[in-house]
Amino acid sequence: MQDQRQSQRQIDGKIQQLLSQLNTVIVGKAQQVNDSVACLLAGGHLLIEDVPGVGKTTLAHALARSFGLQFARVQFTADLMPTDLIGVSIYERGREAFVFHPGPVFAQVLLADEINRASPKTQSALLEAMEEKQVTVEGETRRLPEPFFVIATQNPHDQLGTYALPESQLDRFHMRLSLGYPDRAAERELLRGQDRRSLIESLPPALTPDDLARLQRAVAAVHTAEPVLEYLQDLVAATRNGRWFLQGLSPRAALAVVRAAKAQAFLQGRDYVAPDDLAAILPQTTAHRLIPVRDAGRGPLEQVRAMLDAVPLP
Repeated sequence: MQDQRQSQRQIDGKIQQLLSQLNTVIVGKAQQVNDSVACLLAGGHLLIEDVPGVGKTTLAHALARSFGLQFARVQFTADLMPTDLIGVSIYERGREAFVFHPGPVFAQVLLADEINRASPKTQSALLEAMEEKQVTVEGETRRLPEPFFVIATQNPHDQLGTYALPESQLDRFHMRLSLGYPDRAAERELLRGQDRRSLIESLPPALTPDDLARLQRAVAAVHTAEPVLEYLQDLVAATRNGRWFLQGLSPRAALAVVRAAKAQAFLQGRDYVAPDDLAAILPQTTAHRLIPVRDAGRGPLEQVRAMLDAVPLP
């Protein structure tokens, strides 16, 4: 029992160190930092959407550095080809054979910067990688490293040179976040302090890959009681009844909510999921998968929050 308590204290210390380190880089966005860490502890991929210049890429880079994982960054552009991501086989005379040269997708963390500036063909090259954690090149399936995370950033759809992500691609992202503009105090700290990009380069890894694997196992072991699952099913049923959204959540989306809620509870220091964990994580986990009914007068995020207020706790 004493060993278990000591192990738990070590885990809590690593989590606090990780969050503290990220909050020194992304100032005034503690909730978004918490959600980002919850997403990765749940084993999911993260989409950060906002206008240019508010820190999307900085957050993604800081996450990769702090998790202590192999990292690759790809700037998505209109002329980016699928082979630029996955890799290509090139004939080498010395070997008298085609040799596969892996692309940046063969990293533990892939930062897909401005993902919606690439063509739909290139975007779709990530589908197999994100879902199956493998890629198929010229008929041969190749496994990706463990763990494998995609942290993608995108600009608003109304900006020039962007392509809307298809629904199948959005569904592969566990969570979508928006940073928004900093408040006055946080912006003053940014103006007064060190450049964020140079600060990232000095960040030490807060976790090792083994630490991350242990944390993910601990998240998976968080208990979800039957009444909490009943509440989740009520929420999922509400998305499907036609009152709030054109189409409801899939079972895959419901599983994503459970995993995110477990990670949220774990970050709060609990070994069980509470209804508040579901409510806290539901908008970020589901809004990008849903389209409000035509007369809603709200965006997806606001519609999810309105639905949350209308569905009673069991």
